[in-house]
Amino acid sequence: MLLEIDHVTLRFAGNTAISDVAFDVAEGSIRSVIGPNGAGKTSLFNCITGFYHPQEGEVRLGGKSLRGSKPSAITELGISRTFQNVRLFQNMSVTENVMAGQHCRTRAGAVGAILQLPGQRAEEQQVREVTTECLEFVGLSHEADRIGTTLPYGHQRLVEIARALATQPRLILLDEPAAGLHTGEKNELIKLIQRIRDERNVSVLLIEHDMGLVMKVSDQIAVLDHGRKIADGNPEEIQNNPDVIEAYLGQEGEDEDLELA
Repeated sequence: MLLEIDHVTLRFAGNTAISDVAFDVAEGSIRSVIGPNGAGKTSLFNCITGFYHPQEGEVRLGGKSLRGSKPSAITELGISRTFQNVRLFQNMSVTENVMAGQHCRTRAGAVGAILQLPGQRAEEQQVREVTTECLEFVGLSHEADRIGTTLPYGHQRLVEIARALATQPRLILLDEPAAGLHTGEKNELIKLIQRIRDERNVSVLLIEHDMGLVMKVSDQIAVLDHGRKIADGNPEEIQNNPDVIEAYLGQEGEDEDLELA
């Protein structure tokens, strides 16, 4: 099993954000985590990536515990992520933003850069080649020289995904990648997520509110509500689960993106 979430509980000042949540992500799979707002989905992502440290349970990657590991160390081990709100570096080109994702894979250091040692030059060339390949993969090679934050919002999302792929991960965590996208962009995103798994052999863990996208792309789905896992199964099982239906339809003002049909 690639990733194991082993009965994780996270509390803040006595308030429980995640309560005894457990599920796995299989190698070569696309696994989604869904749930109403405030269900604990992003808090779970933060536990996986080392931004939060759960009081109980643990997260394991390839059988190795990530307990106490810093986010940078977890990235080096093979987990990358995007965020709910796009986080591109200001005043940096698309290429530079994606190159930044390779920081965890470089070793030449400051002295090598200053002296332009052969190892540093070879490493820089490798970084540029990986960056170019990642931009081609997400379809943004033609935007390589533009300032990242000047791109249309949907393209900024793709830059973030390219930067996450540049870390050369085993597992990529996508936090609401369809937020703010129109229908055509969402359809392209579905294809991209599938290609990440099929062409790059990278497993995917996805948080998403767009149920149409989730049902089309997911192998397995875990459902959180008020910090607890209330269901886990394939898309058909989740669609027909009465606890899931109640968790969503019990909310007032639910928008159409959360419909399970």
